[in-house]
Amino acid sequence: MSDHCRTWTGALFGALLCLVSGPTSTQAQQDGGLSNVGVVQSLILTVAPEALYTQSEFGKRISREIEAESLEIAADNRRIEADLTAEERELTELRESLPPADFRARAEAFDEKVQRLRREQDEKARALGARSEEARRALLTAAQPVLLQLMVESGAVAVLDRRVVLLSVDSVDITEQAILRVNTEFGEGAEILPLRP
Repeated sequence: MSDHCRTWTGALFGALLCLVSGPTSTQAQQDGGLSNVGVVQSLILTVAPEALYTQSEFGKRISREIEAESLEIAADNRRIEADLTAEERELTELRESLPPADFRARAEAFDEKVQRLRREQDEKARALGARSEEARRALLTAAQPVLLQLMVESGAVAVLDRRVVLLSVDSVDITEQAILRVNTEFGEGAEILPLRP
């Protein structure tokens, strides 16, 4: 530990300052000269996973696909609603001319159809939501080597989720660097999750 860090011993602010300060000359030797110009040197780094997803080319591609599928589901819902409304109107008009048993059978079949279609459309919506979560998990898994490389270059021992860090300086956040490298490595991420036809 450097003399500068020792002067802060016993104080929380001092502990935090020592934790995020750059590596000592001994540490620089141990990391094989990986103290790259332009790469923050810190024992602890932070990353914002949500920004990594939403601002990456992969995340933007998934968002476009989900938006397109959402529009398709909404169009299907409108079409189904129009069809069911017309069918219900026709059934209502037949009520006076059909025997009660026949009308009851048709009404029950109509109700079953309504429930089935509702379940099918709800399942499509749930699957779409699950795809978003799946994409986030897949990106974080694929990005681990990228984050590891940034960690090595920074002489860090850990990369933390920025959301769970109580206090840090902005300079230890590597989100922007991670986004650039993820974009370079994966682009729109067809190898992470296949493109939707």
